[in-house]
Amino acid sequence: MKAILGIKKGMTRVYDGDLSVPVTVVDVTGCKVCNITSDGVELGVGKKRANTALQGKYKDLGYVPMHRSMFSEIEGELKIGDDVVASMFEDEKTVNINATAKGKGFAGVVKRWGFHGGPKTHGQSDRHRSGGSVGAGTDPGRIIKGHRMAGRKGGNSVTLKNKKIVKIVDNYILLKGPIPGNNGDLVVIKK
Repeated sequence: MKAILGIKKGMTRVYDGDLSVPVTVVDVTGCKVCNITSDGVELGVGKKRANTALQGKYKDLGYVPMHRSMFSEIEGELKIGDDVVASMFEDEKTVNINATAKGKGFAGVVKRWGFHGGPKTHGQSDRHRSGGSVGAGTDPGRIIKGHRMAGRKGGNSVTLKNKKIVKIVDNYILLKGPIPGNNGDLVVIKK
């Protein structure tokens, strides 16, 4: 399996003849093998200050990576400190992307689930954006699990399959269209 960690830098466009193609730029500079265990290979990108325990864990690497992710199967013979470069994806047309979506905070049912709300007339003075009834009464006498209600929206892990690679320039991978997350967030790219 091919895998690499990168940082989302933002969106731009490239031209394919007369056609403008929107792309998201992912910077994979500095992605290294930071640990090898019986469970697999851990890749890391960036640097951060850390406590003594983490410094001891990554002493062979020489620094503690800011973002880390474990992969069970990586192709080839690897050792700690090896660079993982974007050129390994040159023969690939599509990849799978995993990133954390933007958090939208606490949201009501209209924003979170697309409810239409109640009527604006017939005495409904303050129920325009409410969720309405939540239970069935005496039987079952509780709210069924998974009921759509107000709550935290976004901030969850999202996987996009078969994202097209438009171009690889130096250590930047240009992916067609948008991908989840803020600029500066971690992006995991897999074959």
